[in-house]
Formats: sequence, structure tokens, C-alpha cells
Amino acid sequence: MAVRPGLIGRFFGGLWRALNFTRQLIFNLLLFAIVAALLVAWLSSDGPVVVAADTALIINLQGDIVEEYTIGPREAAVAEALGEQRFETRVRDVLAAIDSAARDPHIVRAVLVLDEMRGAGLATLREVAAALERFKASGKPIYAWGEGYSQAQYYLAAHASEVYLHPTGMLTVRGLEGTRGYYKTLLDKLGVKVNVFQAGRYKSFSEPFTRTGATPESKEADALLLNGLWSTWTGDVERVRRLAPGTIDAVIADLPQRLAAAGGDVARFAQDQRLVDGLRTRNQFREQLVQGGAPRSTEDNETFRQVSLYSYVRSTARQIGGAAVGVIVAQGEITGGDAQQGRIGARTMAELIQRARQDDSIKAVVLRIDSPGGQVQASELIREQLDLTRKAGKPVIASMGDVAASGGYWIAMGADEVVADAATITGSIGVFGLVPTFEGTMEKIGVNVDGVATTWLAGATDLRQPLDKRLAQSLELVVNSNYREFIGLVAQRRKSTPEQINEVAQGRVWTGAQAQERGLVDTLGGIDVAIKSAAKRAGMGDSYRIDYVEPEPRGINRYLSLFFGRIAATMRTEFGLEGLLGREGAAVKRDLQLVFGARENPLAAISYCFCELQ
Repeated sequence: MAVRPGLIGRFFGGLWRALNFTRQLIFNLLLFAIVAALLVAWLSSDGPVVVAADTALIINLQGDIVEEYTIGPREAAVAEALGEQRFETRVRDVLAAIDSAARDPHIVRAVLVLDEMRGAGLATLREVAAALERFKASGKPIYAWGEGYSQAQYYLAAHASEVYLHPTGMLTVRGLEGTRGYYKTLLDKLGVKVNVFQAGRYKSFSEPFTRTGATPESKEADALLLNGLWSTWTGDVERVRRLAPGTIDAVIADLPQRLAAAGGDVARFAQDQRLVDGLRTRNQFREQLVQGGAPRSTEDNETFRQVSLYSYVRSTARQIGGAAVGVIVAQGEITGGDAQQGRIGARTMAELIQRARQDDSIKAVVLRIDSPGGQVQASELIREQLDLTRKAGKPVIASMGDVAASGGYWIAMGADEVVADAATITGSIGVFGLVPTFEGTMEKIGVNVDGVATTWLAGATDLRQPLDKRLAQSLELVVNSNYREFIGLVAQRRKSTPEQINEVAQGRVWTGAQAQERGLVDTLGGIDVAIKSAAKRAGMGDSYRIDYVEPEPRGINRYLSLFFGRIAATMRTEFGLEGLLGREGAAVKRDLQLVFGARENPLAAISYCFCELQ
């Protein structure tokens, strides 16, 4: 027989049921509100944006400029729905919008607003700058205004017809640096021994784990690379700003004296050095454009008629039907298996290349590479698929973005032609293997390791013990074999000899221009040059479309990605995201992941380049 609860029990039971009902009600209301908001965003995105006559295109770049998003559309939509800033912009969308606007009679001017742009590699910046130059060549002016300019922001702003800065703004042009953290002292204190096997005198990957500073060879190679990139940066800016060669280096060298002449006023200093054309507040800049003929906006009388790049790119016509050049983007570290956001999965990439090869409407393939490399076997699997595509009669062009080094260069060897920007970071033809062992750590914390194994190799992968000499010998053999294979492959594809390639290999990194001088690159140019070359080789003339071959979500993810991707595309017109992890923190995380991820396959060789610059 059940015991009836007392008065107090019934009171608290009722109170709990009321609280539980309230909790569920609030949760359901919030869920309903989120779904309703997403549906509104979905519905509001239907149809192209109507652009009125005499409109300005606002090129308001936000976040990092990338080849592909490194987060999925669902994550982007949720972040943007919560009001977080956009943190990535695809370079292809920027180029498409600018080039379309150059042909659009309704767009008569463009305005660069770069305050929310975080950065991009120099090769990517040069792609966007080339599009800006094409826009100006159509007879339409570009105006740049900023509260301040970082070095990357200023590179693009300098390509405007006129550049303006806020009267209290900062303009930062400081040069390039390539620095890394060195962990030997820390690892020694932790009792971690890093066993490194590498082929290539300039393959400097191991230095941060085995030294407290860079070797002279590393500094020599890095200096040549940095000076080459900086020469490209300053040369481009001095050309478009009509400054004498060497002006920017002279300004930096004499900074204290020149800044003193401007009374310490950085904005005035920038104008005195002819880096900007004038100093304006936002309202003054807007009013100047209105007085210059830009019609006032019907929605906001304080500004001019305009459309943002993110709205405009949705209104650009999609190309349908006809022969196509298929473009496949390979961005990130090269790994085995399926692709993850921001990484190149060999299985996924092979499927994309196979799909392009079997698609009769695709007559040629461009592989757009932005990768520092990764696993040797994964790189070779991708290259093999490109080789099959060439043998099937479809031209393959490798288009190098910011970085196409080590494994990124390896996969380019599957192409008929290698196209790189002058500022691409490439080469790094070398291989390494890395195994950390923790016998010292175990001793420090008082842990002993003992047991039995059926073979010496079974126990050799226990990283709590010293590295077995036989495993070390095997790793050395694997790395050297992979390096010889890499050298032989490059020699064959570049119509050279292994001895000649070895002279420019050794793990050394080059700019695209330096690589072309050494026979590692065929043509200097951006992705537009690569696409035109692919079309020409396929005999397509000037009549073709560009088809990006991308992974297709499977099952329910297909519909979720379409839904959230549409929402994200709509909300991007308003929002953008700053990363929580700084550049330095991300570099440390990446370094340690590579070190402590070696247990998965200690015999795996890696072809990777640490070639990030600031």
C-alpha cells in the first residue's frame, strides 16, 4: 500500500513540478524563437539583391581571407545568429563580386572599408589587389577609408584611387618577421626526449624541439625568403602609390625623426609621407563622396547609395550549362582519410578529383593549393589521382596560393603546369619523422614500465621507454627513402635530374618568384591565370564556366548544411568573428599537436613546412 506524502512533501513536489514545467516552457520558447529566427533568415534570403543605378560597392572585408571556410556552415550560422562577428571570407567570393561589379553598369564606384579584416597571406592579398586593379581599369574609382590600417589592410587600401585615414588613426607598416618558439628547455625540464629523423639540410622543423634557437642555415634561408616577400610588398605599394623605389624602407629607417617632424601625430605623419591622400572622419568621408556625385541613400540620409560585398555576391549570376573548368581547393594540412574543416583528407580529395575526371562537362582541372604539407603517403595518393586525370586526357593545372610547400608541392607534381604567385611560399622539398619519448618524464614522477611483447617492434612503440635503436634505424631508412622518392618525382616532372633538384631542395623554402628562377614553377600568376591556361590547354577558347568541385554532405547532413549554409550566407551581410586564440597561441598548439601526435604511426614520414610569417 502506497504511503500518501505529507503536506510538506506535497508542497515541495508541487513546487518541483511547477519549476520543471517552467524550465521546459522556457526551453521550448527559446527553441521556437531560434527556429523562427532561422526561418526568417532563410526566407529573407530568397531572390537576388536588386542594385539601383549609381550604386557604390562596399568592399567591407571581414576576418581572415581564406580559400575555403575552416568551419562548417552550421557552426557559422549559429555563431552569426548569436551576433558574433564573421571571421572568414572566401577569396573566391571577393574576386567574383569585384569582377562582376566592374561589368555592372549600376555599380559606378567602390569603397574599401577594411577595419574588420584580420589578415591574409601576401599571395591572397595580391589576388584581391589584382581584382581591384581590374575594377579601376573599367573606369570606376575606388575609395578607401579606415579608422586605422594594419599592414595587410594597408596593402589593399593602397590600391584604391584615393586613400583616407581617420584624423586620430594609426597606420602600421613594419616589415615581415618569421619567429618561432623553441621548446627544448621546457621539454628537458619535463623529461621529454624528441627523436628526429630528417632529410634536407634546411628542413628546420626539428629545431624548436632540439635547440634553443635557430641554426645559421635556417636564418640564411629565412632571410632570403622574407627579403623576397618584403621586396614584393614594398614594390607593389610604391608602384600604386607612385612613390620612389625604396621609400617605404627609408620611412621605417627614419621613423623617429619623421614622426617628430609631424609632432608625434601618426595620421599626419602618414599623410606627410604620402601613404594616404587625406584625413577624414567617417561622416566627412561620406559627405565628400556625396558632394562628388554619389546619390544619398534613401534609407540613411547621412550616407550614400551602396550595397555590401556580401549582399552583392549573392546577386551575381550563377553560370549554368556548357563546358567547364573544374576547380578543386586543397587547403590546410594533408592527412589520410576523410577531410575535416581546414584540413585536406586524402580520401576526400581523391574522390573530388575522380568526380571531376568522370564529369564529361568538366574539360580541365585546376587544383588550388594552400597547404604547408603533411603526410607523405596522403600527398602521394592525391598526386596519383591527378596523374590519372592527366592520362585521361584532361589538362591539370596546379595553382599555388599563399603556401604550397613540402607535401603541398608534392601534390602539385601531378599537374601539367605549376602556376604560383610571386609571393607564394613554396618548395621545402624535404621529409622528416619525429618520435617523442617520455622515459625521463616517467623517472621524474616515479613510474616504472615493464612487461613482455611477442616481437621487439610491438614494444618499440611504447613512448614511455627509450626509442629502440632498431626502430630508429628503420625510421632513418624510411625518411631517406621518401626523400629520394620526392627528389626523383620532382626531377621527372620538372624535366631535370635528381642531382639538380637536390641542389634547390634540401627542405629549403622559396618565394614563387625564386622558385620559378630555379625551375620549380612554370608560370607566375593568380588563379585567373591558372584557369585561363587550363581552358586553353583543353581547347575551350573564351567560352567556359568555372565549376568548384566540393564535397557533398551525405544523408541528413546534406539538408542541414544547405539550410544552415543559406542562413549563414544571409547573416554574413551583418556580422563577422574574431578568433579567441591568438596567432602565437595557435602556433604553440600546432607545434605540440605534431610532437605528441606521433604515436599514431611512428613509421609515418611527414613532408611539412612551418612557414608562417607576421
